Amino acid sequence: MAPSLTRRLIALGSSDPERAERFLGAPELVGIDEEVLLEGLGAAPDPDGALVALVRLLEKEPRLRATVDAGLARSEPLFRLLGASEALAEFLIRHPEHVDVFDVVPSAEPQGADPVALRASLLRSVGADPASARPVSSRTGADAWEALRIRYRRHLCELAIRDLGAASPTDFLPIAAAELADLAAGALEAGLAVARAETAATFGTEAVGAVALAVIGMGKCGARELNYISDVDVIYVVDADDDSGLDASTILGIGTSLATGLSRAVSGTAREPGLWQVDPNLRPEGKDGPLVRTLASHLAYYDRWAQSWEFQALLKARCIAGDAELGRRYEQAVAPLVWASAGREGFVDSVQAMRRRVTEHIPPAEADRQIKLGAGGLRDVEFTVQLLQLVHGRADETLRVRDTTSAIAALAAGGYIGRSAAAEFDASYRRLRLLEHRIQLAQLRRTHLMPVKEDALRALARAVQGVMDTGKASPEALLDSWHRTKRSVRELHERIFYRPLLNTVANLSPEEAKLSPEAAQGRLAALGYRDPQGAMRHIEALTAGVSRRAALQRQLLPVLLDWLAEGVDPDAGLLAFRRVSEALGTTHWYLGMLRDSAAAAERLCHVLANSRLIADLLEVSPESVAWLGHERDLAPVPLEAQWQEIQSKISRHEDPTARMRLVRLIRRREILRTAIADSAGLLDQDAVGNALADADQAAVLGALRVAEDQASARGPLLTHVLVVAMGRQGGREIGYGSDADVMYVHRPLPGADPGEAQRQAKEIVSAMSGLLTQPIRPAVLAERTLQLDADLRPEGKAGPLVRSLDSYAEYYRRWALVWEWQALLRARPMAGDDGLAADFMRLADSVRYPEQLSPADVTEIRRIKARVEAERLPRGADPARHLKLGRGGLSDVEWLVQFIQLQHAARHPELRTTSTLGGLYAAAELGFLEEREATLLAETWRLASRIRSANVVWTGRPSDMLPSSRRDLEAVARWCGYAPGQASALEQQYLQLTRRTRHVFEEKFYAVSR
Repeated sequence: MAPSLTRRLIALGSSDPERAERFLGAPELVGIDEEVLLEGLGAAPDPDGALVALVRLLEKEPRLRATVDAGLARSEPLFRLLGASEALAEFLIRHPEHVDVFDVVPSAEPQGADPVALRASLLRSVGADPASARPVSSRTGADAWEALRIRYRRHLCELAIRDLGAASPTDFLPIAAAELADLAAGALEAGLAVARAETAATFGTEAVGAVALAVIGMGKCGARELNYISDVDVIYVVDADDDSGLDASTILGIGTSLATGLSRAVSGTAREPGLWQVDPNLRPEGKDGPLVRTLASHLAYYDRWAQSWEFQALLKARCIAGDAELGRRYEQAVAPLVWASAGREGFVDSVQAMRRRVTEHIPPAEADRQIKLGAGGLRDVEFTVQLLQLVHGRADETLRVRDTTSAIAALAAGGYIGRSAAAEFDASYRRLRLLEHRIQLAQLRRTHLMPVKEDALRALARAVQGVMDTGKASPEALLDSWHRTKRSVRELHERIFYRPLLNTVANLSPEEAKLSPEAAQGRLAALGYRDPQGAMRHIEALTAGVSRRAALQRQLLPVLLDWLAEGVDPDAGLLAFRRVSEALGTTHWYLGMLRDSAAAAERLCHVLANSRLIADLLEVSPESVAWLGHERDLAPVPLEAQWQEIQSKISRHEDPTARMRLVRLIRRREILRTAIADSAGLLDQDAVGNALADADQAAVLGALRVAEDQASARGPLLTHVLVVAMGRQGGREIGYGSDADVMYVHRPLPGADPGEAQRQAKEIVSAMSGLLTQPIRPAVLAERTLQLDADLRPEGKAGPLVRSLDSYAEYYRRWALVWEWQALLRARPMAGDDGLAADFMRLADSVRYPEQLSPADVTEIRRIKARVEAERLPRGADPARHLKLGRGGLSDVEWLVQFIQLQHAARHPELRTTSTLGGLYAAAELGFLEEREATLLAETWRLASRIRSANVVWTGRPSDMLPSSRRDLEAVARWCGYAPGQASALEQQYLQLTRRTRHVFEEKFYAVSR
């Protein structure tokens, strides 16, 4: 039994067979053989859309029935176009006089149209003479615009018919893209002819005829690889005949009028819709610069002001319309600038910005649908090819081509990329561009998103097939092919960039590309390696030999080098990677982690290239690399667990030096663990402060135990000692470069001589400091020693290093100054006897939370703050950039919070906290600060603290300054969570926040006391 019509329609690809059956019964189709119709619909990518368009078109132009009746031999172009492009079908319905476009004999191997013929046709559409040096149209206004657009779309239909009828659409793709660029150039030429006629009404025919305007195509149009629908990027160059007698202002005025008139002709409002946008924003100074310039003005700008990316944008510059001689002079003048750009200062930054543009600004909802942007997209291919051209084209003129497919071929022919890799890259690029073309052709809209609906995917799958393909197209197969292509592009990026570097030093294979030493170093320099020769030595050391490790490194280094290049200091990262690899040797877990855990390997590369602190620590404790493969290993170890480990380990040794070495190794390990977890975004800022405070506290506990054991070895213990954390250590708000502010308290044991107890307590606390900082053997390499600073004790440096609890009580009762009350606000027991700690904290509470501050106390606090600002700020330091003592910095926030605590904590227990942020939020809840003020102060304090830590992480050294060096600022910005290239954003935000914070501080700190 013959299948029903519904089943046949479903088999043809109809998504709505009931609707299709109704349209098959339309009056316009009466008399047309149903089998002929179904055969034609079977050739259409979207049979439903083709059927609806056919009925509407037959209504407008019944003579088209003859084409349909003649069968697929004649009607195939008709059905393919109507089923692939609703937009072009609508054009033909608006203008049925152009249905003769289907009167062609389709070819499976089509050729491109003649660019000269296209230009002539478009010029004639507006009544201009193609043979004229500066054609002028006989038609103006909307009449000319519509004629131009109709002729353009007629030619677009002709191209689409040939494109859709090709046996191999990917082979035809460069031809189609070139013809699309030629069509755009012809449309601009015709638009310019219209603009000349319109401008003559203002400036006069003779004056306009004496002015030359060259339209320079940029981007895809300049490269003759345009999409079906795309903005056309242009730059305008203006000049005038030597005997014109026109002054500069008139020449520029006429040029501007021509440029704006050209744009109106192409995209201005009219009955026939505009073609596409003419975008002149790649011109010097962008939107802020003049629309047209003379050649001399262009060159003056490029000589003095242009940034590196502007020269790279000129890579594809080509005169596409207007005065050809002026355009040729422009091309010749800028070409040397393009090929010298790789040697300019800022080139690497520009390259890295190019890389970021691959994935930036992609809405999350579109990330998985992007064909152009994102990993494995068209931008990936274009970035890779253009960068290689810029790096190697300085010395090799064969690479100076504009379009992507020709550039890939030239790079392969020159030996800069492997032949097999080039073939795969070219094929992947063509597949992606074909998808982009077919998606855009459907509605003639700018889009780079893969469809979501199944019927749209099915139509796209059919549209990308060649005319002779017999396989059944399906959405599943289409998506599978697309995902494979994206993966291939990402893999090829690493192979193309880095495999030739390895082959250069390791002689891997005669089949692969091998670069000269100069070319290899140029490629590394372009990627951000500041010492390419040193980088090549490291690569050679990592890959030389026949060991399993060398073989694996040769396999992995292309990817690893790319990850390292994403860091701020890839040279240091590569050196650290080499040292770590050499230290771990053939350790099975290390090689396995690099091979099997991409996330761990990438994290390793990023921390090595972005952090001197982490790199130094990993080099001396390479076994810690294992943590990168398991996030659970990066969780901070609780204080109790650290203390238990310390007690267990030191119990096995008697020598104080050996015991302290174990304590200090554990602290170094935990700082590294915290830093890696911080870099991976696994810890927030509060968790980092707590983890570092725990590591310091565990070390102080260990040092106190060892010091007390030393004292007990010389005689009986006479006293209990307490170490009290002060300052940021007391608030558990420390960073990677923080010292430990402390005070020492002791209480003699019953029956002990007070003098002897005092002497022993001093010996113990003095020994503690040495145990934590003095060199020991074997050395604890790369250690950031813990300095114990007791300057916040009563009387400061002039007072006793350690006092008894009774002495503290007496001192605070009789002589304590208001700054000493303030210092106690962040006091917290750190190590020592629990009973003594409880008693001291009761004493501290009675001092630091006074019932009231006298006017004299308030004046003294303000006087001390002013003195600190005046005397402690380093000479020559910019107050706006000093993180601690600068205007609106950490000191301002902390002093304001402590001022509020001193005034009100006695009556408001919520303010009794050692945490700056805890006190800040409590002050806001109690109404002493407005909520917006507290939010501002907290944001400033967090950012300043983060920058402070970032300085240590990046350089390995503490610094209280916001960096001025762009490179240092970039590294700090990345650690603070800013995207690459956003160093200035960090700087601006910090300076803005601190200005506002200083205003709040001055308003609240110097207000009349309540």
